[in-house]
Amino acid sequence: MHPPSTLLPLLALAAELSSAAYVLQDDYTPDTFFDKFSFFTDADPTNGHVSYVDRSTAESGGLISAGSSVYMGVDHTNVAADGRQSVRISSTQTYHHGLFILDLGHMPTGCGAWPAFWILGPDWPNGGEIDVIENVNDATNNQLTLHTSDGCSIDNTGFSGTLMTSNCYVQAAGQDNNVGCGIMSPDTTSFGAGFNDNSGGVYVTEWTSSVISVWFFPRSSIPSDISSGNPDPSSWGTPTARFAGSCDIESHFTDMQIIFDITFCGDWAGNVWGSGSCAALSGSCTDYVANNPTAFADAYWDINSLRVYQDEAAGVSETAYAEGA
Repeated sequence: MHPPSTLLPLLALAAELSSAAYVLQDDYTPDTFFDKFSFFTDADPTNGHVSYVDRSTAESGGLISAGSSVYMGVDHTNVAADGRQSVRISSTQTYHHGLFILDLGHMPTGCGAWPAFWILGPDWPNGGEIDVIENVNDATNNQLTLHTSDGCSIDNTGFSGTLMTSNCYVQAAGQDNNVGCGIMSPDTTSFGAGFNDNSGGVYVTEWTSSVISVWFFPRSSIPSDISSGNPDPSSWGTPTARFAGSCDIESHFTDMQIIFDITFCGDWAGNVWGSGSCAALSGSCTDYVANNPTAFADAYWDINSLRVYQDEAAGVSETAYAEGA
């Protein structure tokens, strides 16, 4: 039996959607990596004991370099009473949806350190924030978080991590200020020393019109389709984090930049200093960071690759369906 002719365009679109594949949009290769980012040099919004420097200062001070991979670290030579020199960079390209694949050989670690890899929209929190890699001090489990304007919360389903908070609104009642909706990875090799001791791995963030998902793959179990440049999220199984529920993703996340930074102490690492094992090193996070430069030789990112893919075929199909509705 042949379908009515009026259904043929819709069936063709459905076939296109089901067979859509991610195609490479931006490849942040080491040789041009820093050309594609701007350097943030203002005061740290999270009140860290840090001094963010410009590109020329970072290069001359050995804080950044690029060869077969990209190095981004901090000053680990000088006492830093006024804030340890570090870098915070934001991509000059902005995105609306995408598959962001980051292969790391090493991430910053150490007591007092607060590293993050995140994706940020304009007019915070209205454009949204996706914290893909973040935790503090000597933690070994990654924490993944969304921060949004009012009207976004997530369900506790479809992911392997542990739900910590479900309301993504930064001023949500019943949650601490700016906590957002958070999911803790169950994997002790997903952050810090545990990650580095395992030769790192790959983080993948998929942002569509309906859901934001994050997978973590240790070095020994990176899917072959990622390695070959033909990523297929449908084959990867349950993500570490899946952000979906009572949230219109389209209205809360837009025009986002990729950001890397390394700060110290401040509103998170500093505030929890006294309740963790790092407190045995010093009574004050700030004093420890200022006066022990060699402790931060391991506070660096080693980026093997960063690639952003777009599902262009799906984008065409979704537009066509909307216009034909």
